[in-house]
Amino acid sequence: MLAAAQIRPGIHISDRGSSINLCCPGKITFLRLRHLTQKICLSEAARTCSLVKQSKLFALNTEDGHPSAAVSEEEASEVPVLKNESISFLSKWSPPRYLWRGLSVLILTGQVIIRTMKCKIHWKNTLQQLERVGPKSVGVCLLTSAFVGMAFTIQFVREFTRLGLNRSVGGVLALAFSRELSPVVTSIVVAGRIGSAFAAELGTMQVSEQTDTLRVLGADPVDYLVTPRVLASCIALPFLTLMCFTVSMASSALLADGVYGISINIVLDSAQRALKSWDIISAMIKSQVFGAISVVSCAWGVTTLGGAKGVGESTTSAVVVSLVGIFIADFALSYCFFQGAGDSLKNCM
Repeated sequence: MLAAAQIRPGIHISDRGSSINLCCPGKITFLRLRHLTQKICLSEAARTCSLVKQSKLFALNTEDGHPSAAVSEEEASEVPVLKNESISFLSKWSPPRYLWRGLSVLILTGQVIIRTMKCKIHWKNTLQQLERVGPKSVGVCLLTSAFVGMAFTIQFVREFTRLGLNRSVGGVLALAFSRELSPVVTSIVVAGRIGSAFAAELGTMQVSEQTDTLRVLGADPVDYLVTPRVLASCIALPFLTLMCFTVSMASSALLADGVYGISINIVLDSAQRALKSWDIISAMIKSQVFGAISVVSCAWGVTTLGGAKGVGESTTSAVVVSLVGIFIADFALSYCFFQGAGDSLKNCM
């Protein structure tokens, strides 16, 4: 018995390469509990992962409150991402620049008309701009008209002399100058000289935030900057057109008399018999419409972006668009004013 009692069973338990004898029962119990705890934790983690992978989200029906469709979590997470992408795309989208600039022209035109009808006009600025558009532009307008008149005289006199229609030269020149050349040439010169200045000035004020300063001080930029410029152009251009017409006829008569031997009296008498009052009135109306096109330069100026480079681009595009607008308006007005067969040259034959 003593020998049997002294004999202890040697049970060898291996845990990660460590040997433990049965003679340390406390150590064996701790080992078993720790091993069992690790197995339980691993099994719980695996079960949680499988549940997460297999989990579904149910969309509740607003009418009865029951789930109507099963959507996985990955698919559900993609839905707000798509919504956020669409929202960010719409927030970053902006209309083309030519579109909102064209709308700004219409808006500024309406504001100028309303303020003019309400007599909300800054007269001091209007007089200053009128001096720039009128007296300071007379020289270049008259010089241009004189040479354009002489160039057309050369072409008309050469052809009419061969046909024996020397007495009709003055009438043809007068009709051409009054109806088309004088208003169009004057408007082109003013658009190149004054329209570019309007766009550059307002563009510089826009990029340097001077227009915002006017708003802070309580002054409306449309009343203070835009309306005076448009009104000055509409007032000054008819007078410039009339002066350019006079200079064109004078230069044509002098050239016809000095070079081609057609008397000045014949040219002027033919022009007097061919011209009617409506020809001069139509030229004045055209000039006023062309002067209103200066609102394009103002609109291009107040919508300038990008610093000095933007000012240069706005100035160039303002002149181009103004010239295109002048030609389109000239065609539309000519089509409205002069329809049907004319009889103006019958009186000067």
